[in-house]
Amino acid sequence: MSSLERFRALSIIAHIDHGKSTLADRILELCGAVDPRDMREQYLDTMDLERERGITIKAQNVRLTWKDHVLHLIDTPGHVDFSYEVSRSLAACEGAILLVDASQGIEAQTLANCYSALEADLTIVAALNKIDLPQAEPDKRAEEVERVLGIPADDILRISAKTGEGVADLLDAVVDRVPAPEGDPDAPLRALLFDSYYDPYRGVVSAMRVFDGTLVSGSKLRFLQTGATHDAEEIGVRLPAPKPVPSLGPGEVGYLIAGIKDVGEARVGETVTAAARPGDALPGYRDPKPMVFCGLYPMVGDEYGDLRDALEKLRLNDASFTYEPETSGALGFGFRCGFLGLLHMEIVRERLEREYDLSLVATAPNVEYLANLHTGGVEIVDNPSSLPNSNEVDTIEEPFVNITVLTPTEFVGSVMDLTQARRGEMTKMEYLSEDRVELIYAIPLAEIVMDFFDQLKSRTRGYASLDYEPAEYRRSDLVKVDVLLNAVPVDAFSTIVHRDKSYDYGRRMTQKLRELIPRQLFDVPIQAAIGGRIIARETVKARRKDVIAKCYGGDITRKRKLLEQQKAGKRKMKQIGRVEVPQEAFVAALRLDE
Repeated sequence: MSSLERFRALSIIAHIDHGKSTLADRILELCGAVDPRDMREQYLDTMDLERERGITIKAQNVRLTWKDHVLHLIDTPGHVDFSYEVSRSLAACEGAILLVDASQGIEAQTLANCYSALEADLTIVAALNKIDLPQAEPDKRAEEVERVLGIPADDILRISAKTGEGVADLLDAVVDRVPAPEGDPDAPLRALLFDSYYDPYRGVVSAMRVFDGTLVSGSKLRFLQTGATHDAEEIGVRLPAPKPVPSLGPGEVGYLIAGIKDVGEARVGETVTAAARPGDALPGYRDPKPMVFCGLYPMVGDEYGDLRDALEKLRLNDASFTYEPETSGALGFGFRCGFLGLLHMEIVRERLEREYDLSLVATAPNVEYLANLHTGGVEIVDNPSSLPNSNEVDTIEEPFVNITVLTPTEFVGSVMDLTQARRGEMTKMEYLSEDRVELIYAIPLAEIVMDFFDQLKSRTRGYASLDYEPAEYRRSDLVKVDVLLNAVPVDAFSTIVHRDKSYDYGRRMTQKLRELIPRQLFDVPIQAAIGGRIIARETVKARRKDVIAKCYGGDITRKRKLLEQQKAGKRKMKQIGRVEVPQEAFVAALRLDE
């Protein structure tokens, strides 16, 4: 058997919680990759955050030996917000194990991941997991998979990743069905970087897949996108512990350390080739388009430089978020960041705080709008405070997404109720089986970024699943609501909402701020305004000193004189006094919708 014939590169793809990481654990055990004493659950999930939440955030690769074959296994995330991780992993593989929960059946993300794998022209080996559960219905679920995805029911394996039943047969099926990689060891070197992270001692460590040629340790390499040249200080494979090797040939997956300290020189999707005999660039990845934006500001102004460095290093590890500097009158210097979704935003923020020891304030999440001006120009608005004045704007367009909801039939009514309350329009409804329905809606992205997913889960007792993909921009009746403290707008609290919901937002925001802002020496009006029109108002009453306490008798005019003096002092104070908003008030007010 030639060396190429022995290799198989595959990913595990599934909906969230269908058992990918558990299956990866069993495969590691079967192949003897981990000492039984060192084995723990979710072995490939290395981040504390992944273990706490029980989800995979980063794709992880490992090289395993099964009988006479070498398997390059990549465990991928299942949540819709990390679909970019999945697409990058699929580009480094020839096959994929599609895992479906035998008790729950096909979910929205199962479909999305399966279509991504088919688009990448991968061979799919389907398996029903969790057949040991009392509520598992493998025959019924196999028919469902055949009907929806066209994979013959007889070819679908039955396994239990928890007990290990059927996992050996699954590995045999992978070896039989997934084709060996193609590549010429004597051609010019071409390797694709599909992941990177920053090590403070060794610089950038990149995960890569060799397609053609041979990568030799110590050789001079050329990075085609940036045009930079570096020496291959160390190349190796993960078993799952890193092990240096002298060379990597076609079809092999490994890691590369080239002493790169500037994180901009090892972007994901980069093609690496030999400096002496360069090859052509491999097709990289589509740049992911951020869907949700928010401002990130350091609690302490001095940490701005640390935040910039942390964002640069984290961007290397997670190429799907974007950032650019911005300033806010209320919060100082910070960055406007774009994310693929709300969970993605939460995870990035938490990783910045944990891994780089920062304290951050995040503004309320919002989406990117298009403002069509009377002059005929179009302005892209990802921050509500940068929306031009209402007299300059002709119309505002907002992004819509197509959402796919899979739900048991008993919850159809409550799902419809939720989506219609969020301005959704149904485009399709299909029964996948007698007890499962697929609903497809076009819905404004701004309506689902806040708490849509949580609401969907609570209304369906956790049984519904959601997947979404960007659609087009549509014209909507949107307005910008400003919050004014003492007649001064505070940019951090501005938002763009549909006109029907603007009054409700204004009222809730002013009430919340009245509780949070400490009393000053003068009355502080808190107003919500659309353009020049005030739509809601609350007042923080002034702290008062009893100035007539010392007058315990005498003429009323004497008391009146003291009260008038106090009144005049407060009026003067109001003109020159600034309202100091404590940082906690920003944090609490921006959690308005939680």
